[in-house]
Amino acid sequence: MIQTSHHFANVNGHKVFYREAGDASLPVIILLHGFPSSSFMFRGLIPLLAEKFRVIAPDYIGFGQSDAPSVDDFDYTFDSLTTHVAGLIDQLGLKSYVLYMQDYGGPIGFRIFASRPEAVTGFIIQNANAYMEGIGDLPKQVFLPLWEKRDADSEAGARTFLAAGTTQFQYMVGAKNPAAISPDNWTLDQALLDRPGTDAYQLNLLENYKTNVALYDIWHAAFRKHQPKTLILWGKHDPFFIEAGATAFLVDLPKARLVWLDAGHFVLDENAAIVAAEINAEFALPMTTATEIVRRFYAALGQGDAPTALGLMAEDIEWNTMWHYKVDGRGPQKVAEGLLAPLMAEWTSFALTPSA
Repeated sequence: MIQTSHHFANVNGHKVFYREAGDASLPVIILLHGFPSSSFMFRGLIPLLAEKFRVIAPDYIGFGQSDAPSVDDFDYTFDSLTTHVAGLIDQLGLKSYVLYMQDYGGPIGFRIFASRPEAVTGFIIQNANAYMEGIGDLPKQVFLPLWEKRDADSEAGARTFLAAGTTQFQYMVGAKNPAAISPDNWTLDQALLDRPGTDAYQLNLLENYKTNVALYDIWHAAFRKHQPKTLILWGKHDPFFIEAGATAFLVDLPKARLVWLDAGHFVLDENAAIVAAEINAEFALPMTTATEIVRRFYAALGQGDAPTALGLMAEDIEWNTMWHYKVDGRGPQKVAEGLLAPLMAEWTSFALTPSA
């Protein structure tokens, strides 16, 4: 099993933590976590993806192992969280990637997509909402008053989302096998939620969620225009983001594939293997059989057909690394040309040498 490594980067003067696994030459998947979690929620999924993808899973500012400045020192909005995730992406030099989005990961990922659609090669949407019809009655009762007018009464309702019982409920609701859900999830999340000052910035984010709703129409237009390849994985027993939120994506992304999971809001403790298999099936590039390429390559070489041999070598370099492989900035064709010239000369010399 490929090992996950753990890193910190300085982004705009703040320490951003991220997990990473997989070879740097592989296609990139960025895992964007939900509330009140962190990249810890992906600990079981990352190794299942790392054979075929380079996986990056950051913690947002204020979450997990990243910096958590006070509300006086940081503007806790979804724009700000997105700026720091995008800054990490830029620091890592990532030019093309699939976005896996759960809960809060949706508004962060969709902001990234709206600003740089050419970089986002696909969506994996896991109980991440972008439609009003996807918001369940439970969050509506709590957040609509907060979005309309923030005062002591509306804050009191929102604070229930910071309570230990709610944190545990978010993981347990809809679970098919409750014994499969690790208590580490809510224990870690609640320990971070209970830090002094955390309630203040979490309430700011809960209020600021209304800016995501205001962007829905813009995001829908971007979905329709660019049509990113999309896999929707949805826990059908989620009371926060309900089933209608999953099917709503199909209006703007009609080619999306929707997979229902027998789960709730958080799905990975029970369904990581299923999720990984669906992602691999949808986004892992096909691998040409190495034996077949070698056979065809030497057949072309033996017939003196350099153009065909060159094409096969370029195909081998591109597809068997599952990405647009580059060496010193050169694409696969240039790499193949550099390798083929001396090989052709050696083959010709061998072929023309009289046997003893």
